[in-house]
Amino acid sequence: MRRIIGIAGAPGSGKSTLAGRVAADFQAAGGCAVVVPLDGFHLADVSLERLGLLDRKGAPETFDPWGYLRLLERLRTTGPETVYAPGFERTIEQPIAAAIAIEPDVELIVTEGNYLLLDTEPWVRVRSLLDERWFIDIDAEVRRSRLQRRHVAYGKSPEAAAAWVERVDEPNARLIEASRHLADRIVSGA
Repeated sequence: MRRIIGIAGAPGSGKSTLAGRVAADFQAAGGCAVVVPLDGFHLADVSLERLGLLDRKGAPETFDPWGYLRLLERLRTTGPETVYAPGFERTIEQPIAAAIAIEPDVELIVTEGNYLLLDTEPWVRVRSLLDERWFIDIDAEVRRSRLQRRHVAYGKSPEAAAAWVERVDEPNARLIEASRHLADRIVSGA
């Protein structure tokens, strides 16, 4: 029986790292696991520009949550076909269609993303498809520092990175933090 673990947390909390670790540990124990990130459902920059949302990339409205929901619904059932999920390429800050293959023998899917626990539609439905819901709790200063370093590493100036963290990432972090009570497990971030 296939299981899906969802890992939520603010930007920079370590969701991708934890998801990778959980999948690797499961595989080391002889299982078959795949990581499916919500980031694959970012709207492409061309769509964000058209919608006037490029300056808020990463906010809930800059994702395709209904597409993500449909993928999770599909992954709940195991058929004979391989299911392909989008990935996200941070070096170009764009989703990549069909980047992740989920073979029929995959027993564990670890999905991670900022908004998995929100108490609005369609996130309520997303939550219902997860066998376990984890939330990463991390010191806010550590998280902000990570985010600023990440933004600089991918091309923003230190000033632009700091401004982005305060203007975009922090409001998102507050929204995400408000949903932590819906987690089954709180994981301490390092």
